[in-house]
Amino acid sequence: MLFTVAGLATAVRAGLWNSAYYAGWMQDHLPADQVDFTAMTHVIHFAVVPRADGTLDSTTNDVSLSNSAALLVRAHAAGVKVLIGVGGENSAAGFRGATSEANRPSLITNLMNFVRSRGYDGVDLDWEPLEATDTHQFIRLVVDLRGALNSEFREGLATPKAFGAHGADPLLLTTAAASQPDLFAMLQSDFDQINLMTYAFSGPWPGWRTWYNSPIYDGGHRFPSTGQPAPSVDGMVNDFLSHGVATGKLGIGLCFYGCVWSGGSGTSTGDAALPWQSWSSPPTMTTLAYAEIMSRYYQPQRYYWDTNAQSAYLSINPAGSANDKFISFDDPTACRAKVAYARHKGLGGVIIWELGGGYRSDQPAGQRDLLLQSVKQAIVAPNAAAR
Repeated sequence: MLFTVAGLATAVRAGLWNSAYYAGWMQDHLPADQVDFTAMTHVIHFAVVPRADGTLDSTTNDVSLSNSAALLVRAHAAGVKVLIGVGGENSAAGFRGATSEANRPSLITNLMNFVRSRGYDGVDLDWEPLEATDTHQFIRLVVDLRGALNSEFREGLATPKAFGAHGADPLLLTTAAASQPDLFAMLQSDFDQINLMTYAFSGPWPGWRTWYNSPIYDGGHRFPSTGQPAPSVDGMVNDFLSHGVATGKLGIGLCFYGCVWSGGSGTSTGDAALPWQSWSSPPTMTTLAYAEIMSRYYQPQRYYWDTNAQSAYLSINPAGSANDKFISFDDPTACRAKVAYARHKGLGGVIIWELGGGYRSDQPAGQRDLLLQSVKQAIVAPNAAAR
């Protein structure tokens, strides 16, 4: 059976959510008019950054008025909600100042004015890193912001009617989470989505081994020094569930970036070239967009799929060791596996970090966003089959 674009968008909304981050610094690489918005249910414009005085920095990530308009018009035309992201990496200091008793009212007012004036459908909070000492201020922020968003809807001032059915919808509050499961369990009724940052799971740290960026399972591996399992999507999900977060509130992450391990010494291959290798001197690890991994490193004979961990990787191990590499990344197979995992686990959905990383602008039309298309089809197909 064939489906129109509108039909596909409806099918995506009928099942899991797919909340895709659209990073401001990637807008030139991936213009809004090249994004397939029918592949997602929500898009998060990332991000304004809170200043300690409660004002918002929209310049650092180029969340300009024109970029907001280009995104909102196209996403709303496809029936997709657009949230403004707040925070990001190393935003904790700004959040701590902005959520003080003196500055929190100004922060809430500035956020609501930003949402109202530009026509966003809600706010996504990304306080990083969120420490145990931040608990009180985070709770006050979430409760006050949720109240402000609810009041906006009650007063009939939700996203303008010009964007169609969105005018009748309540404004949303979502969040990215990586720790503090007790805190998110306490606040879950205030959030529409609690999306786990199930990536950046590994690094060349003391006592570690080469490991995947975002595997679904631990593959049966445990660290000899501690007996703890290797980090995984399933491990983080179960941690949040065990602390009382409802399955339907949780989303998991699909990472359109990967990790490139290089060098080191004393591994089973000389340098880092395989998963779960120990070392005598540590390798280096850098992050790289999926598009760059494919253009710079991918060759079919280098590709492997770990059925136990459910993760893709490239192994580069030529004669000698100078150019060895172990590259962990989410490919279309991994994306489909994660969607299947979310559905089997009864989760609310998935997130994509971030759209631009998967966009291969140097490829022919129809081949530029294959990673996003794999997510779209994985979500759509089961719903379509049920019709």
